[in-house]
Amino acid sequence: MIELKRKDGESVNAFLYRFYKRVRQSGLMKEAKRRRFYSARPNKRARRDSTLYRIEKHKEMERLRKLGKL
Repeated sequence: MIELKRKDGESVNAFLYRFYKRVRQSGLMKEAKRRRFYSARPNKRARRDSTLYRIEKHKEMERLRKLGKL
């Protein structure tokens, strides 16, 4: 956690600049974005099922294409 105190006579803009600079240097935003869009890898069975589904769909599309229905 980042804590800053405003210095005597420091303008709000200067304080915000100093704060955002400290946030960038700490890497907090980069870490938060990484966690926000993280998705767990599917397990082995889910990957296999997905692959088999794609193969079957591909075969069906090829069959329909040969029959002239696509």
